[in-house]
Amino acid sequence: MAAPRPKQLCFTLLLLLLVSIQLCSQLALSHSLVKFLPGFQGPLPFELETGYVGVDESEDVQIFYYFVKSETKPRQDPLILWLTGGPCCSSFSGLIYEIGPLYFKEVRYNGSLPTLELNSNSWTKMANIIFVDLPVGTGFSYARTSRAAPSFDLQLCDQAHHFLRKWLNAHPEYISNPLYVGGDSYSGITVPIVAQVISNGNEGGTEQFNINLKGYILGNPLTFPDEDNYRIQFSHGMGLISDELYECTGTLNQAHILEINCGLDYSPKPLKLFNGRRSLDERFQELHTHKTSPLSAFYCRVDGYWLSYHWMNDESVREALHVRKGSKGTWIRCNQGLPYESVILDSRPYHVNLSRKGYRSLIYSGDHDMLVPFPSTQAWIRHLNYSIVDEWRPWNVHGQIAGYTRTYSNQMTFATVKGGGHTAPEFKPEECYAMFKRWISYEPL
Repeated sequence: MAAPRPKQLCFTLLLLLLVSIQLCSQLALSHSLVKFLPGFQGPLPFELETGYVGVDESEDVQIFYYFVKSETKPRQDPLILWLTGGPCCSSFSGLIYEIGPLYFKEVRYNGSLPTLELNSNSWTKMANIIFVDLPVGTGFSYARTSRAAPSFDLQLCDQAHHFLRKWLNAHPEYISNPLYVGGDSYSGITVPIVAQVISNGNEGGTEQFNINLKGYILGNPLTFPDEDNYRIQFSHGMGLISDELYECTGTLNQAHILEINCGLDYSPKPLKLFNGRRSLDERFQELHTHKTSPLSAFYCRVDGYWLSYHWMNDESVREALHVRKGSKGTWIRCNQGLPYESVILDSRPYHVNLSRKGYRSLIYSGDHDMLVPFPSTQAWIRHLNYSIVDEWRPWNVHGQIAGYTRTYSNQMTFATVKGGGHTAPEFKPEECYAMFKRWISYEPL
């Protein structure tokens, strides 16, 4: 066989190089439109995009996201980068259970693919939202090497910033949109840091473009180490216990004190959940042997969470979402088995820094949440020591009190959501949509 000629060899090497560059480019950032989803009848009546953005050294961290375009004026409406708490809970939770355009139909699981229906109170009616799976390993995000798998708070925040810049670079039509960083629960630690990292990047003068950061949004946010002490105050104030009997609250549903206690779906480690040869269906039946409530298709609220496991682990769903084959095993809503380290225990200094720079913020709390009770949120806001510009008052929806609110001189609005739990939009979607719509439009609640 004749040896290849020099010109042929050069052409072959050039072709391989171009293919390699193309593959690396696709790995660094890929996105696809999703027009149909299994379980939803007909084409989606909103624009959904999913994809990956590679960050960190050698793009070894591949961050998965869901982008839902605003249904009003996407080129003008705010852009929200949404981080679900946990830590290590998939942002799909925020999309499907809280503020996104879809819900699972509330029917008990019967072995078929769960059904999706529209959420009439989706925040995407007037905002573009990027739901991001962070930290690495959460949801469909993954690490290409074992070295890239472990992460911690500050690293997560840097990765969120790099993700956003790369995403905007690929979607330049949104660079000038007002940007807000949002999240709930544990994201009370990370969201203020991400906002500060974005702000610092703008001020550094080394970035290709400035991000139009306007502020941040936090629901039921974990914030500082003394949070637990306020559970006693909350429990006593609600007439649940005397201070001496605080340990008795262990039998309550801490996410919403009026609902029955079936435990939270903060999933156990994968080896404990999917051990041996037991399938997801078998484990599901073992964990959920309750009878149907006469008032609801679900005996427990967590029954609704488990529908996401059956839906997200269906091969047709993964194909529709353009999930890379072989990149992840079983999808887990809140994966507490990830090598993630919480190193920041107090995010109040970041609120102070952001306040000094003039960024606005919305902090809201479901008033029946005992995981992060509203008195603790009131306390750390009070500790910031900003003057009150709009004193404590009720805010209404349809002429009824939906909660109470107060506004401070640092452009921070605090609101309680009456009857809301952890987190508020899941329990009171209409009220939370009204709250968000007014605040994002610079209107009083």
